[in-house]
Amino acid sequence: MDLEALRAALDGFQGLAIRETATQLVFADGNPQADIMLIGEAPGRDEDRLGRPFVGESGKLLDRMLAAIGLDRQSVYITNTVLWRPPGNRKPTPAEVTAMLPFLVRHIELVAPKAILMVGGSALSALFDFDARITRERGRWRDYPSANGPIPALPMFHPAYLLRQPQLKRQAWQDLLNFRERLDALGIPTRKPDDT
Repeated sequence: MDLEALRAALDGFQGLAIRETATQLVFADGNPQADIMLIGEAPGRDEDRLGRPFVGESGKLLDRMLAAIGLDRQSVYITNTVLWRPPGNRKPTPAEVTAMLPFLVRHIELVAPKAILMVGGSALSALFDFDARITRERGRWRDYPSANGPIPALPMFHPAYLLRQPQLKRQAWQDLLNFRERLDALGIPTRKPDDT
C-alpha cells in the first residue's frame, strides 16, 4: 500500500458518522518524502473547505512557528489524527480517534519520518494510548514504536490553543528549540531562519 492507496481506503471508509457532516476528507499537506511528520488533531472549518490541514489562523501561526526553526511546508509532512471535520469544530471523541488510529499508524509507516511533532493533545493521546494532558506532557520526548523502528516524537501545544492562550507561546518556543536541537542531532537539515 502507498499513500494513494491509503487515501483511497479512507475515501471508502464508512466507520465515522462525522464524514457525513464534513465537506471532504482532509488527508495531508507538505512533502511526503520529508523526514519530519507533524500530526495535529482534526480539520477545522477552513481546512474542511480547502481540503488541506492547518490553513486557517492556527495554520498561519504554525507556518510562522516552523519558519522560526528553519522549516516550511516543503520540509515537513502534515496530517491529523482524525481526517474529517467534527461538527462545530469540536474535539474528536475517543471513539473517533480509535476508529482512525489504524489509518494513522499506516500513514506513519508509509511516510517513515525520522522525527514526529505531535501538535496538540489528541495526537499525543492517539499515539501513546493514555489519557495524556498536553499541559503536563508537552516538551517531553517519547519514542513512537513504529514498524520501521522507534521514532522520536515530541508533543507541543496546538497553535489554536496558543491563539487562545498567548501566554503559553514562550513554552511553545522552548519546545520548538528542543525540536530543532533534536533535528540537528539526527542530521535532518533545516535552514537558518535568515536563509532564503
